Amino acid sequence: MPGFDQLRVLALESRRAQEMAKLIANQDGRPTVAPSMREAPLESNAEGLAFARTLEAGGFDMVIFLTGVGTRALTRVVETLYSKERFVELLRQVGVVARGPKPVAALREMEVPITLAVPEPNTWREILRALDENREALPLEDRRVAVQEYGISNPDLLAGLAERGARVTRVPVYQWALPEDSGPLRAAVAALAEGEFDVVMFTTSVQVTHLFQVAAEMEVESAVREALGRVVVASIGPTTSEELREHGLVADLEPSHPKMGLLVRETAQRSATLLARKRAAV
Repeated sequence: MPGFDQLRVLALESRRAQEMAKLIANQDGRPTVAPSMREAPLESNAEGLAFARTLEAGGFDMVIFLTGVGTRALTRVVETLYSKERFVELLRQVGVVARGPKPVAALREMEVPITLAVPEPNTWREILRALDENREALPLEDRRVAVQEYGISNPDLLAGLAERGARVTRVPVYQWALPEDSGPLRAAVAALAEGEFDVVMFTTSVQVTHLFQVAAEMEVESAVREALGRVVVASIGPTTSEELREHGLVADLEPSHPKMGLLVRETAQRSATLLARKRAAV
């Protein structure tokens, strides 16, 4: 199968940066991986502690877990007040909704029964659709629903739950911040603005947000947007593609499944054709 054929590929992966670089190189690409984010604990765990106390008091009917990392982080917060066994016991008394495989895995590690696992591509739309399809088992009208948030709040999900009659409580557990050393990201933004890449891959919507945040700080936002119009823009899935659209861009491709390996492989296979088409249209 065709590979990148020495195209210059930018990825903004952080936690799996080395793996991403290797995947790109294995597909004959020239990788630049600039970490764009880090998981930073909130200054205060007040919301998580309040969630724990309200859950203990029987104040929730449903808990929606959005990420595996957030599920584990929330468990650690709860454990400052109650034992993990007590937390599991409390979750057994409410409806538990898991958005995709990562929170499912985290909950299964604790042997928490999952009432509803949301299918791919695991966006807020699938969460609402799955709840609509299971409204008899998991009604929302006048129900008290806690939503474990990841990084930034999702107003569309919160609004959709409220429109269905739910009384929603946000439970932010951690937030996304720029890397402590933003030098590599700034260098990548400058290189992108100068047209030094052929392919840019995004594996989460926060990467898009931080790319444009840094570009704005460096006063090269327009140049970066123009550059992205001339390169292949690959997105891991619908949520990331939606964030790109919020910045006036359209993803050239999404992989057949939202997996990093498939993203790299399928982008490599199609990059030459897509790049030629985009540059011919400019």
